[in-house]
Amino acid sequence: MTQTNGPDMRLALPILMLCGAPALADAPLFLLDQTRLPFDLGPGAPQNQPARQSNSPHAAANSAASSANSGSSYANSPRNPANEKRVIFTSDGTVVGYYAPNGAGTLNLFTVTGKRVAYRPRGSKSLFSSDGRWCGTVADASGGGFAFGIIRDCAGLF
Repeated sequence: MTQTNGPDMRLALPILMLCGAPALADAPLFLLDQTRLPFDLGPGAPQNQPARQSNSPHAAANSAASSANSGSSYANSPRNPANEKRVIFTSDGTVVGYYAPNGAGTLNLFTVTGKRVAYRPRGSKSLFSSDGRWCGTVADASGGGFAFGIIRDCAGLF
């Protein structure tokens, strides 16, 4: 993925929310500039801080050791037909992964092969890498699904 000098996040999110996704609950993935985010979407907001216990990769709901967050569990597997309706794609239409919720409120992001690359903890607007680094933000998209804004360092995880 390459970053463009397009609109900042404050403009991109409302535009994405007005646009329909190409299929039911599909989710666009785009690069963002963390320095241009509104405070409530960035890692400085209390609910989005990586140091917050509920955002930690070691919290039970977020743990990679939990089968609820594993790509090898059928619910999170690329072989699960439900995940075919949760496709993550780039601006050029390339499918890079899919997302799957777990029962504890964590939203997991996986590559097309089922490797977990990021998660959004319950109550947070932020995405975190498997090692707990802040990776970006999540917005609700019109018609269901999400839009994922990620920083360049995390784009390579897909």
